[in-house]
Amino acid sequence: MGRNYRKSRLLHPESYDAMQRLKFECAADLGLTQFCKENNDHYKGHLTARQNGSEGGPIGGEMVKRMIAAQQQAINNAQ
Repeated sequence: MGRNYRKSRLLHPESYDAMQRLKFECAADLGLTQFCKENNDHYKGHLTARQNGSEGGPIGGEMVKRMIAAQQQAINNAQ
């Protein structure tokens, strides 16, 4: 499944590139860029789900934290 598949799952497909930039920014801040799929796109069937989650999970968690903080900031600025 290529890039178009991922784009179609976003509410606004044109935001795909911004999400990728956010992912790399979070991964760089956490020192986990080697676990981004674009940097490490090889077969990982030999790894357990726990190991995959512990490697890539913190990146997604940080992305969610930053998106929530941005929305809270936007709400506060609107009031």
